[in-house]
Amino acid sequence: MNRIALALIALALAPAVSAQLYKYTDKDGKTVYTDQPPANVESKPMRVQTAPPTAPDKSAVGKDKELDKGRKEAADKAKKGDEVAKREADNSQRCADARSNLEIYESGGRIAKRNAQGERVFLEQNEIDAEKVKARAVMDEACKKS
Repeated sequence: MNRIALALIALALAPAVSAQLYKYTDKDGKTVYTDQPPANVESKPMRVQTAPPTAPDKSAVGKDKELDKGRKEAADKAKKGDEVAKREADNSQRCADARSNLEIYESGGRIAKRNAQGERVFLEQNEIDAEKVKARAVMDEACKKS
């Protein structure tokens, strides 16, 4: 941690400490760059632009934490997708069951139920109509789009 802080301080102070550079051509025709102005030679001062300090590379621990965070987000997203798919499948099954029950009451045949003693009892037409209304309400609720 101390090394990182020291490196950041050094990078921040580097532009203030940077020296002036001079460019000139010597007697042999070679271009020379120096930090001190040459004596009895015409030189041009150069402006050197330093790059802005960059953030230090993340440590391995930091990279691992970032990867773990990404994996966890992906797992959560997949889990939510699975829950939504399961909920949609349950809703479509509930709708299909409700439609099937309504079709039974609308078929026009005789419909029987078991009474409290377990005996089979046929429904009267007014009971069938009441059950049909209930079945339609259940189907409308189960099959509505959210």
